[in-house]
Amino acid sequence: MRHPLATGFIVLQSAIIGSTAALAHDIHAKPDAKVPPAFDITSATASTDGRLATFAMEVTGEAGAQKPKKIGKLKGARVDAYVWPTKLDPSAVGFARGSGILALAITAHPDFDDTPLFDENGDGDPANDGANWHSHWVVLDNDKGCAGGLKVRDISPGQDVLPDTAPGLPIALDSPGMSPLLKGKTVRVTVPVKGAENVNFDAVAAHLQVNEGGKAPLLCVTGTYKVASGNLTLPGVIMKDSGK
Repeated sequence: MRHPLATGFIVLQSAIIGSTAALAHDIHAKPDAKVPPAFDITSATASTDGRLATFAMEVTGEAGAQKPKKIGKLKGARVDAYVWPTKLDPSAVGFARGSGILALAITAHPDFDDTPLFDENGDGDPANDGANWHSHWVVLDNDKGCAGGLKVRDISPGQDVLPDTAPGLPIALDSPGMSPLLKGKTVRVTVPVKGAENVNFDAVAAHLQVNEGGKAPLLCVTGTYKVASGNLTLPGVIMKDSGK
């Protein structure tokens, strides 16, 4: 039986290939008592002024209140993430054109640091972060070796096209250093990206796992807490900022 997330990825691929724009601008979802409140998405929005794009989602509980438990090693390390999959081409932020599904993610993972240029916890050491919520651009690809049917795309640093702020890991991941805001029920982040107006997006609360040294891809999506659209159809549209 096909995993529902893998099925959603196929739908997402079809949406990217197609050119029909969604009718709704924002995404709305009913609360789900079975989902942890910190990840129970009820709405998602995105807007752009042509230079900067702001992505947001609301949950029923306190945004960012739940994080993975530290296990003390990289292999098996867990990641929690608020993710906005988009129809933007990966080249919009410096990855190879057509290389997968470009997604903006806010993540937390206490067992490793993947933002060597930034000091998120403000202690003067840029190499001991990760547990605090921080932002990434990632390129997703399907892979049956992952429980959720998706992975962060494996790459070869120095050979594959990557953004200037990529941390040098063998996955399609960028660490642009844009600080997310998690306050009350809202998760929000603003990033520089051109060409985002009228582009479709979705909102997902997901969990991932590092598989260093194993046969599976390095960073697998192991499942989702909730998909705002229900089936990853990217019904949201990034709208032009009215300036109000």
